[in-house]
Amino acid sequence: MGTILHGTLVTLRPATADDIPVLVAIRGTPEVYARWRGGDDLADEVATDLEAPDTETFAVELGDKVVGAIQWYANNDDDYRHAGIDLFLDPSVHGLGLGTDAVRTLARHLVHDHHYHRLIIDPAADNAAAIRCFAKAGFHPVGTMRQYERGPDGSWHDNLLMDLLADELVEG
Repeated sequence: MGTILHGTLVTLRPATADDIPVLVAIRGTPEVYARWRGGDDLADEVATDLEAPDTETFAVELGDKVVGAIQWYANNDDDYRHAGIDLFLDPSVHGLGLGTDAVRTLARHLVHDHHYHRLIIDPAADNAAAIRCFAKAGFHPVGTMRQYERGPDGSWHDNLLMDLLADELVEG
């Protein structure tokens, strides 16, 4: 089944096609959709994410319930080697520390098992809850990426580039 990662609160396991309906339901909630968006066929978009050869997606489980997804991708050029992380969780579990635990758990895996010395994450600059979550896992603001992402209304929005060096990982 692949690598299963155990955090303090959550378990991360490789996401499968069986997870598509619950991930679509989570992606379709207004809070998540506002950040992750998607076209008319969210099921196809989630399936495409799961099949992407350059991204590994884990289902985030609380007990035996899938409450979100976390994925990572890498730049393996010897001179720029690093990994990036993306996360979404069901709004019903926001504020419980699950995001921080999921990010910390995946970061530990990427640092210790894959030997990445640097990880990045780039939340929307106005997503204070996500920024707090990532900071608790040890990520530090690097700078604002101005007009980085187009919003649903067609206007451009800033994102915050955050990074974590291997020796800054908060094991918590």
